[in-house]
Amino acid sequence: MEVKALSFKVEEVKDPVGIFVFEDSTENLQFLEGFREQVERLLSVENFKGKEESLSKVSLLVDGEVRVFYVVGLGKKERAGEDTYRTAAALLTKRANKEKVKRLYLYAGELDFRTSKAIVEGAILGSYRFDKYKTKKEEATGELEELYLQGGHQEGIDRGKVMAEAQNFTRDLVNEPGNVINPITLAEIAQRVAQEHGLECKVYDEKDIQEMGMQALWSVGKGSATPPRFVHMVYKPQGEPKAKIAVVGKGLTFDSGGLNIKTGDYMRTMKMDKSGACAVIGIMKALAQLKPMVEVHGIFGAAENMPGGTAYRPDDIIRAMNGKTIEIDNTDAEGRVTLADALSYASNLGVSRIIDMATLTGACMVALGEYTAGLFTNDEEFGEELLKLSRLTGERLWKLPLDDKRLREKIKKGEGDLLNSGGRYGGAITAAMFLEEFVEEGIKWVHLDIAGPAHLREEFSYYAKGGTGFGVRTCVEYVMKLSEGT
Repeated sequence: MEVKALSFKVEEVKDPVGIFVFEDSTENLQFLEGFREQVERLLSVENFKGKEESLSKVSLLVDGEVRVFYVVGLGKKERAGEDTYRTAAALLTKRANKEKVKRLYLYAGELDFRTSKAIVEGAILGSYRFDKYKTKKEEATGELEELYLQGGHQEGIDRGKVMAEAQNFTRDLVNEPGNVINPITLAEIAQRVAQEHGLECKVYDEKDIQEMGMQALWSVGKGSATPPRFVHMVYKPQGEPKAKIAVVGKGLTFDSGGLNIKTGDYMRTMKMDKSGACAVIGIMKALAQLKPMVEVHGIFGAAENMPGGTAYRPDDIIRAMNGKTIEIDNTDAEGRVTLADALSYASNLGVSRIIDMATLTGACMVALGEYTAGLFTNDEEFGEELLKLSRLTGERLWKLPLDDKRLREKIKKGEGDLLNSGGRYGGAITAAMFLEEFVEEGIKWVHLDIAGPAHLREEFSYYAKGGTGFGVRTCVEYVMKLSEGT
């Protein structure tokens, strides 16, 4: 989709026009000039009030031609935020695509960098669909090709486009099934992205993984016919970086549960267990285009957790890269085991901050629902920065505690240094505590448990069913914040 800032008069435009309005306010309808009275009259007949996530289509016959206006509600003006504009833009573009509109003009009042960016993100995210394997499309829809934003901020538009396209790219990866994306092909995709965008990328095969002492990652992946891979992507700015950070993702391309095998219902959708790693690739793709003055390392271990004859077992004791031993209580708590080596590796890169993203626990979904990720941190200021950014990006985060000593004892009762499961109660917390053991002292760390919002069962707002690319925009926003000193 081509998106541009443009100054236009509504009388001169023959294509459909979208108008954003606040609840019980006709302020933005002034832009319609000569069409305003007729549009207001028809909206009144429909009892359209401008409530959030409402849309009305108004068609007028003017000089023998049909003029189309989409009026989208923003809700109360005092409550409107960036995500309000993002959601409204998605609602608009979904309707436009359904009606096969190719070119759309949009007026949303006075716009600055951030609201322009949010609108573009919503428009592109809302247009997303994953139907590449449909030989016959269920419903014929168009594809909006051009969007012109009255009074838009072009820099905000350009950044929003990069970020939304990176998130949609991530969604594509998450939605690909396990017979298409496995550890080897996911590593190849990372290499291709790196090559296309001028990033460094090193892929370690199963032999390298064992030689590096990554017995945790190797143990999880060795039960599959497809061996694991470890991937390290690097973005370096031109000049002295203002900071050096790592983003780490969980990359289980399919999770059967291993020998503690999942039931059929819970195994379904486990192609999404690679969401954290896919987000890492999407983040690196965006950063390569935005070029912040921050050095960023994108890291993930990719594996399949399968119950083959060489699969790791309950009671096995494994030594991770940092030397700590892990006793396996449950082979279905495999993501944290692979992340043990990834976090150990990241800790040796001289970074000051690490963000990891993982579809880690069902317990987090029980606590927070399907639409909010759990945030855990060893540094309150770092955690609060991400929480504030998430309120702008619409990627909901909620902080959970790491200070319960009795819960921490549950992962230290085994015959190794750590157990890979602390039991059912407080499961998201004990999983985060486990990960913390592999982050070197002095490094600020945030863990995002994205098990709920990484993959959705139904469409809403600017999300379709399936993979969401959750975490991409919040992490990119954070890197840009470090770069710009804002």
